[in-house]
Amino acid sequence: MRNPRRLALPGRTVRLRFTALYGVLFLLSGVGLLAVTNLVALGSSRSTVPAENAQLRQPTLAAAQEQIGLLQTRLSEIHAVQSRQLLVGSAVALAVMAVVSVVLGRVVAGRVLRPLRTITTATRRISADNLHERLAVPGPADEVKDLADTIDGLLERLESSFAAQRRFVANASHELRTPLATMRASLDVAVAKPEPVPAQTIALADRIRTELDQVDRLLEGFLMLARTQHGALSDRATISLGRVVSAALDARAADITAGSLTVHDGDVHDGAWTRGSRTLLSRMVDNVIDNAVVHNHDGGWIRVATTSDGGTARLVVETGGHVLDQEQLSRLAQPFQRLGADRTGSGSGSGLGLSIVAAVATAHGGDLDLRARPEGGLRVAVSLPLADARAGVSA
Repeated sequence: MRNPRRLALPGRTVRLRFTALYGVLFLLSGVGLLAVTNLVALGSSRSTVPAENAQLRQPTLAAAQEQIGLLQTRLSEIHAVQSRQLLVGSAVALAVMAVVSVVLGRVVAGRVLRPLRTITTATRRISADNLHERLAVPGPADEVKDLADTIDGLLERLESSFAAQRRFVANASHELRTPLATMRASLDVAVAKPEPVPAQTIALADRIRTELDQVDRLLEGFLMLARTQHGALSDRATISLGRVVSAALDARAADITAGSLTVHDGDVHDGAWTRGSRTLLSRMVDNVIDNAVVHNHDGGWIRVATTSDGGTARLVVETGGHVLDQEQLSRLAQPFQRLGADRTGSGSGSGLGLSIVAAVATAHGGDLDLRARPEGGLRVAVSLPLADARAGVSA
């Protein structure tokens, strides 16, 4: 069981601890200074003799004794008044010193921690898309400089690792296309021989060709995912999500008709504009539409809408079907995650479609939201930064 006392103290930061430490040190210094001042003042007040003593010339014994008693009384009263004034002044000075100590402690702690805050801010700004940036903290060779240089070295190693990963994925995907093309050509040659080919051979060739097409799509998905996650955004333009969605629906008209699907696209309009890579954004929309068409049932429906709200352009695609588990849906944005054939009766797909959608959205400063509809089916919402339609070339 976790300690509730520790949970109740989330504000115990390093700056707060430094503030308390410096404040206590300043306060103790003030207390010591006031104590020394009080001791010196009290000692000097005791050694002070009123001037009236010097005016006594040849007094009688009784008069002298009476005068001495009066002087002692006055001296005691003056000493008591001075003590009270000194105590009040010391209390006020101590209160002022307490406030000043806290303020000075906080200022000093802030200046001490300023380089660390700078390092923290710069480190948060660096992500997988800009690993080439470095902290490059100036200053003398002290502990803060050593920490910054250590983080820069770590970023350099991470950049090299990411670059090696990109090269491996790209090279492997490219090299695998050659044997796939060779296998496909060998199948075509074997089936195209003049002598009669057994029906079993033709059926086997068709099945192998289907699997080769699936592997080819998988390699294409690898390349697209690697380019989206770690590549630079090329062919940037200002694009209308509505026009891209309309083009994607027109390209899949045959599949929509074959599945007897009803498409509700009345809310698709040209008001939702965003800026980014035309190729990647088109692929993102294609994957969302493909997901709605492939993972659907005969006679089902698809509702598509593009909206703009504040500074956000949004694409929303909904489908009907079985009631889905929201916890499982949250994993679909990861590569090779699928709900299985019990989702809509279709188990096809490489498991990269929605992960590519999520990667493209993130690369453009947006996000992907997957929601299970309470009455059954899936709601896919892609949010992207809104752009001005006059800012660039439309799509």
